[in-house]
Amino acid sequence: MPGADPRALLDAAFAELDVAVEALTKLTETAAAESAAAAAPDSLSSERALLRAVFQRAPVPLFVLEQDATVRRANGRAGDLIGAPPGYATGKTLTAFVDLPFRAAVMSQLAAAARTGTPRQVECRLLGPDGPVDAVLTAGVIVLQDGTRLLVVSAAGPRGGLEGKVSSRGGSGGMGPPGDIRAMTRRMDMITEVTRLLLDNRTFSEAVTLQRCARLLAGGIASWVIVDVERAERLRRQYVIGPNDESSQDLARRVRVLDPQPGSAPAQVHAAGTSILLAHVDDPGILGVTPDETPLLMLLGTTSLLSVPITDGATIYGALTLARAPGEGRFEVADLGLAEQFGQHLGVAVRVDRMFRHHSAVAEALQGSLLPATLPDVPGLDLSAAYLPASEGLEVSGDFYDVFPVTGGWAIVVGDVCGKGQEAAAMTAAARHAIRTLAHWNPDPADVLAKANEVMLGGGYEDRFVTAKLAYLRWDGDLLRVVLASAGHPGPALVRPDGRVDVLGGGGLPLGLFPDADPHLDQLDLGEGDLLFFYSDGVTDARSPEMRYFEDSLADELAGLAGRSAADTARIIQSRVTAFSQDELRDDLTIVVAKVTAPPA
Repeated sequence: MPGADPRALLDAAFAELDVAVEALTKLTETAAAESAAAAAPDSLSSERALLRAVFQRAPVPLFVLEQDATVRRANGRAGDLIGAPPGYATGKTLTAFVDLPFRAAVMSQLAAAARTGTPRQVECRLLGPDGPVDAVLTAGVIVLQDGTRLLVVSAAGPRGGLEGKVSSRGGSGGMGPPGDIRAMTRRMDMITEVTRLLLDNRTFSEAVTLQRCARLLAGGIASWVIVDVERAERLRRQYVIGPNDESSQDLARRVRVLDPQPGSAPAQVHAAGTSILLAHVDDPGILGVTPDETPLLMLLGTTSLLSVPITDGATIYGALTLARAPGEGRFEVADLGLAEQFGQHLGVAVRVDRMFRHHSAVAEALQGSLLPATLPDVPGLDLSAAYLPASEGLEVSGDFYDVFPVTGGWAIVVGDVCGKGQEAAAMTAAARHAIRTLAHWNPDPADVLAKANEVMLGGGYEDRFVTAKLAYLRWDGDLLRVVLASAGHPGPALVRPDGRVDVLGGGGLPLGLFPDADPHLDQLDLGEGDLLFFYSDGVTDARSPEMRYFEDSLADELAGLAGRSAADTARIIQSRVTAFSQDELRDDLTIVVAKVTAPPA
């Protein structure tokens, strides 16, 4: 690995070779003893083998350290104590296997022993495979023939032994089969829970997704979960979640305001896109420090850490960092693989959420360009409108409406384009602006729709079509005369002040299908208090869970609102449609209400 110490690697290689030599020696011992002609063993080799055997099979844990407390050798009992093969400790500082509150004291005592050459003792807690173990470390100095000074450290229990503490698993560092099964089951359960959480992400909110996943992991495989996400080309701290108690929650708030620092594990993972596993953390600053230089790792009280990229395979969005307290044991390679899966799942979820938000923003902007920002003030009319997109999908709606002046009066148009998406939006824009432009010079609404049909046919919209209702409104004394042209669009409903309701039919052919649209014409005379209720099929096609249609009750609903203002009528009908369908609108809902007030002076 880059940055590895060649001397430590060489010592580790010698440790492995010692095991191989020992195994091969055992295989030849029997044959050598039976062979009378076997040569007498070399005395130096015998002494080395004796010393090696004494060290490896000593009944107490022994560590041989460099002057800087780096482990050079560890015997079998030491491996049992830390729950790993002896070679695992080689190259790490001994304090990496010491619980956080005791590290400074242990390091000071080791330094004192190395400096003075006199033995030193210190009480501490070592990080065993099943949690912290109380121990007394005794450190002494030995000098080799070449003058090299090494530290020899033995570990004993508070009363002189670790018999009840040291594992008898032969230094494998793993759990027995039942423990392996439990760990595997827990990991599989966690994958299932995270997958269910991501599949149930109805909000399509990146923030909600990350927070829910962090809470789930904090309650499952780690004491602390830290989520960092790139914002504006900088890694920002998003969430810090730990144990569910008041002090931990206060600590989480303190850590949450500290963005990842350069060189910290999350920053390295985000920059390189590769994971970090530190089963025993020997660098307390690996998570960064507080403004008063307190290492976050020590503040959180964790000793084992892993950090993985949040990525969809192409883009790295941030880093997911998990940390465990001493009592939870250390992270293993299987935990790293599990965390990397979570990081990939989260990366895909973030990509989908951002794509959803982008499409939603585009759809909203495009939809806004197809509808008037405000309705004009029309003398003698109380106007109101409502628009609500369908419950599912991000595509742009094909509904449109407009209110604009024409010669001698005003016009109201409501329409609906077949389908959704960019092509439907293009046809919606073409239909709305064509009708408005043609109506500016043409006094006949039916002829306006007929000419708009020609525009639609020439637009190359394939099999799409437009339904539309165009109304010309002109005052004639105290009466408001209305000429309605219809191209396959339903309504409107005429509501009288006394509660009588007349729902007009559609008539005519949709625009954009046939050369001869032949729009249908109706004429109405309205007086003060009369109300015209224009709508799209999102209103009439709304269905209840019992498969009833709102169209069947539209007249009754409007009759009950007779005399109400245009704004009240639009708002109440919209709320009743959504309640009727339990917020599951099958199509976009568009409403335009025009109520006749006093004739203009």
